[in-house]
Amino acid sequence: MPKSHKLIYAFYVIIWIVLAINPKYPEDWLLENVLVFILFPTILWLDKKYHFSLTSVILFLVFSIFHSIGAHYTYAEMPHFDMVTQFFGFERNHFDRLVHFLSGLLLFKPILEIIIAHIGKNRIALVFTFTMVTTIATFYEILEWLAVIIFHSDLGVAFLGTQGDVWDAQQDTLVAMLGALINVAIFYRSYGHQK
Repeated sequence: MPKSHKLIYAFYVIIWIVLAINPKYPEDWLLENVLVFILFPTILWLDKKYHFSLTSVILFLVFSIFHSIGAHYTYAEMPHFDMVTQFFGFERNHFDRLVHFLSGLLLFKPILEIIIAHIGKNRIALVFTFTMVTTIATFYEILEWLAVIIFHSDLGVAFLGTQGDVWDAQQDTLVAMLGALINVAIFYRSYGHQK
């Protein structure tokens, strides 16, 4: 693994530790970070196996920082996003929606690099990556729903962060898909001519 990758991962660990100090709702923070405890070692392993580009590692870093901020404050109550909410006149804090959009936008390239290693650089890789991003977004919404069922209802509501929006899960999945579609448009010229 290149030294630059190690430095980026170390930087994320420092940010994570800082944001782990005195989170707004400790139980929700722990629940939000279950995936971090599982996925961070997985990403390190995938990087060793597939040799992610520096760009992909930076994209992981940016997404992970946004997630850690959401876990610290909870996605529904991220105070630094209130200014955006007020400026646009939103009825709810859309920080969670932004992070779902970023999941499709920022995680597309790393997933694409894994898929290319198996099926090559072609249109099928783009379609398969888009499908993977959509599947991950949908699966995450199912995990959130299960958290409400399994854990205490108050904790589940904080974790879901629906803010009274009955279509929250569908809209979160949609914005992740939109983030992925932007990538499809960006990469299509490079990949689209190859079948």
